[in-house]
Parts: sequence; C-alpha cells; structure tokens
Amino acid sequence: MNALLFPGQGSQIVGMGAEFYNNYKSVKNIFESADEKLGFSLSKIILEGSSDHLQLTKNTQPAILTVSYSIFKTLRDEFGFDFKSFKYFAGHSLGEYSALVSSGSLEFEDAIYLLHERGKAMQNAVPVGEGAMIAILGLKTEDVKSFIDGQKDKIEVCEIANDNATGQIIISGKKNCVNIIQNSLKEKKIKTIPLKVSAPFHCSLMKKAAEEMSKKINNTLFKKPLFQIINNVEAKVENDPAKIKKLLIDQIYSTVKWRESIIYMEKSGIKNFIEIGPGKALSGMVKRTIEDVNSFSINSIADIRDLINEFKK
Repeated sequence: MNALLFPGQGSQIVGMGAEFYNNYKSVKNIFESADEKLGFSLSKIILEGSSDHLQLTKNTQPAILTVSYSIFKTLRDEFGFDFKSFKYFAGHSLGEYSALVSSGSLEFEDAIYLLHERGKAMQNAVPVGEGAMIAILGLKTEDVKSFIDGQKDKIEVCEIANDNATGQIIISGKKNCVNIIQNSLKEKKIKTIPLKVSAPFHCSLMKKAAEEMSKKINNTLFKKPLFQIINNVEAKVENDPAKIKKLLIDQIYSTVKWRESIIYMEKSGIKNFIEIGPGKALSGMVKRTIEDVNSFSINSIADIRDLINEFKK
C-alpha cells in the first residue's frame, strides 16, 4: 500500500516547478489560474523571485500548493499514473490543502485563496519580532514536553508546534520564552536550530489567525475526498467535510502531528511514501521515523519516470 505526501512551508525555492511549467500547458494553466484568483503574478514570484517576496508567508503558502498540485497533475494526467493503490493522502501544515485539492475535496482556486488569506492572517497575528521558533534535535516528544513544563514558572507561551520526526521537534511561542528554553537546552548540550520564520506558527498565539480564517473556511465548499486524508491535528483519517473544515481551523494553532501521522500510516500497512512538491523534507522525516519502508521525492520529470519504473517492478 502507498501514501502520497505534500510538503509545507520551508520547502520553497525560487524556480521551483519551472521544468513542469515550461513543458506542460496544463501546468501553465494552473499557474495562470492562481494568478487570476489572487490578482497578482504569483507565477513570477515562484519562477523568478525575488527570494524575499517568495519567503513572505502570504506568498509562500499558495506558491507551494501551486507547485505541488502541478506535479500531481503532471503525474496523473500527462503520465497516466494510477493512484488506485494509494490508501492515504497527507500534507504537512499547508500541505494538507494540497492533499485535499489533489483528492478532489477542494477546488484549486478556493485553496489558493484560502492559503493566501491564511498566510496573511498568520503573519499578522503576532507583531514581527515578538515570536520565534526553534528546532530541537535528538530529544523525544515526551522529553520536550517535560522540559517545557519544567520551565512553566519562567515562560508564558512556548509549545510544540511540529512533531516532525523521531528526534526532530519544533517549538514555537513568544521570543523571550523560546530563548529561555533554547538557552536551557544549550546548557544540557542539546542541539537547537533557530528557524527563519516571520511568526510563531502552530501555537496558541495563532488563535487570532484561526478566528479570522474560520468564516472563510466555513464559507468554502468542501466535498468528501476520493482518498483517505490524514489530518495534522489528530494524526488520523477524517473525510467528513464539516469536520475537515474544523480541523483546518484548529490546525493553525495546534501541533502538527507529523511523526504520529507517519506511524499511523505505516501501522495501517503503508510501505511506500511518495512526496510530491518542492524539496525532500518529508522523505527525510519518514526515514528518521520508520525503518523498512520506501520513500520517494518527486521534484522533476526524471523523478516521475523513475517512480513509474519503480512501480512497474
């Protein structure tokens, strides 16, 4: 059994998707549709930059969706790849929107609008410079939780934002609180990496953004997906459109349970994880978390041909 994975923020790079854009009219149509929906040239930002413009959350989120969906459409429509053997679709944070679009639950144009608005809401929820996020390497999730709990008397908001993989956890919160945790971890010789982000995502400081997105998400048509969707909040299947909407709202301020999602899929019999979209971050997370499974990253036409050949074996 197979699962399809879609990346989130952090995978973006100027020029991503250019090979598909230059070779397939269907992909140009997707890019043009995104431009028309947003009222500005997202295509130019994706294909030509500047990098600073692409890094803006309001641009990054719809940009990654555009490229991920373009690769999915190329694989399915241009190469005739059959997804019947795929049990689950899953996406990391904004990647959940890519999964929903690719599974027929959400129209691409609606998702583009929602992600642009989501990016703006998340960016504006906390003044620039007041929040921070760091990656913690080598600790178990329970240990990080215990460590944060042990500092409760010193900190206000500091929470696990992403449980990405075994030994790779992201925390998010007020900058001074995150700094206290980071300094304490350094004293214990535990490696941490500050993340270049514009806001503290996936923590309770994002509740304002969730409230702002609530009406927009609830006013959007969602259909029952054609594939089973693993949601980030619960790390399990949810295919009811009304519940999907609620989970997408909750996701904005909740922990992305990606490690748990990978384990859930593996325990359900998944042996092949296929990552579609820019970068290879999710494939790396799979390898860190589970042994004896295959992971593939699809970033180019050559990658598609390799995947098809692999599935023919």
